[in-house]
Amino acid sequence: MAELVRKYVVMALAAEGPFDLSDPDAPFVLKPWKDPAALRALIAYRDNCYPELSRELDVWIRTIAAGPVVRGDVGKLNEPHVRAKAVKKRAPRGRAAAKHVRKPIHRKKRKR
Repeated sequence: MAELVRKYVVMALAAEGPFDLSDPDAPFVLKPWKDPAALRALIAYRDNCYPELSRELDVWIRTIAAGPVVRGDVGKLNEPHVRAKAVKKRAPRGRAAAKHVRKPIHRKKRKR
């Protein structure tokens, strides 16, 4: 797997520290083996990245899906809230739908 590589060393801190929301280089760690929400995030990432990485992530996702169910603390909290399937967008209704549909123009014929 040339595209999926380890780039960071992640260690648990002795005490919790604040997360700097404004730091563009701050990594955010997800554990897809232990958290079903993290697995869903990984699937969304796979669906939206370049093809080579997408293929490697797909192998990893299939490996996780075929393996045993393992839940960490956050995974146990997230599990009841994870939707079984992604919700499809509904077709627009009302005035929004009318903008997309052209109504035929009925003209009266002129008398000669």
